[in-house]
Amino acid sequence: MKKVFFCLILMTSFAFSNEEPKTQTYNFGQSGMELVARSKKGTVIISTYNSKMTIRKDIANKIYGLYLENKLETDKKITVNGLEANVTGKCVIRKKKDLTAVDFYYETVEWNNGLKEIYKRI
Repeated sequence: MKKVFFCLILMTSFAFSNEEPKTQTYNFGQSGMELVARSKKGTVIISTYNSKMTIRKDIANKIYGLYLENKLETDKKITVNGLEANVTGKCVIRKKKDLTAVDFYYETVEWNNGLKEIYKRI
C-alpha cells in the first residue's frame, strides 16, 4: 500500500511539474530617474518607466553597466538579467553635449518564481 501511495505522489508531481509559467498583465509601475552618474566624460542619467518597485534599482544599475560596455542601442529591445527577475524592454538613448539620458521602458518582467508580467497600457 505504501508503494502504491508513493508511486501515486511521484506520478502526480511529474504530471504537474511541466506547467507553463503564469502570465499576468499590469498597468501600474514606477517611472523616474533611478541613477545619476558623473565622470570626466559627462553625466549619465538612467531613467526607468513602468518599472516594478522591488527591482527598479537593480535593473537601473545593470542598464548603466550595459551602457558603459557600449551594449545599448537606441530603440532596440533588450533583456536585462537582474537578481530577482529578467526584464525585457526598449531602451532610448538621448545625448546633448556632455549629458546622456538613457530611458528604459519595461515591457515584460519574468520573475525567478515563474511568474511573467506584461505591461499593458490602459
